[in-house]
Amino acid sequence: MKKAPALALLEFTEVPAGVDAVDALLKRAPVAFLRSGTVTHGRYLVLFGGSTAATAEALTAAVAVGGAPLLDQAFLPDVHTALFNAVLGARRKPSGSLLVLETETAASLVRAVEAALKGTPVDLVELRLSDEGLSGKGVAFLSGTLPDVGAALQLAEGGLGDPPRGLTHRLIASPHEALEQGLGTSTRFSDAPLLDLDGEKG
Repeated sequence: MKKAPALALLEFTEVPAGVDAVDALLKRAPVAFLRSGTVTHGRYLVLFGGSTAATAEALTAAVAVGGAPLLDQAFLPDVHTALFNAVLGARRKPSGSLLVLETETAASLVRAVEAALKGTPVDLVELRLSDEGLSGKGVAFLSGTLPDVGAALQLAEGGLGDPPRGLTHRLIASPHEALEQGLGTSTRFSDAPLLDLDGEKG
């Protein structure tokens, strides 16, 4: 369930600037929630939200303090519920065609996924933001009918922003059931289940 109407995400290339920006945004406006800390590639990721006005005001303060180490940012004044929940860790089982998106930053992924979700009825299976093993990248998995997933890809490309920060993708029209089973559990290798298949043994 969405806890607040607006969401903002900031990525810094260094930790000191990120911590300073968090202090600035907290002093500037009464945001409803905050999550911040180090991620892969030595970056510092800041996620916060609340009312649209408070989030925008806090974002302005953070950007002003952050300076050159601010790598990328996203501001979603009316964030899609599925995206909001996925940012906080919610995931779904894939069903139908599968779209895999990968971007150079977490913020650009959030912008792309927001555009895809608001323009199509696809499901957001999982969202990963610069976590372990991603080297600062963002990865998302979306599923739905083939036409809807194709439309979602076009909208995601248009939602990357300027600069687009790069997007790689693959659209799988009819995923193997074992792939769906694996993705439904985890997309991290360390957490992925060992699937017994019907292939040759020995």
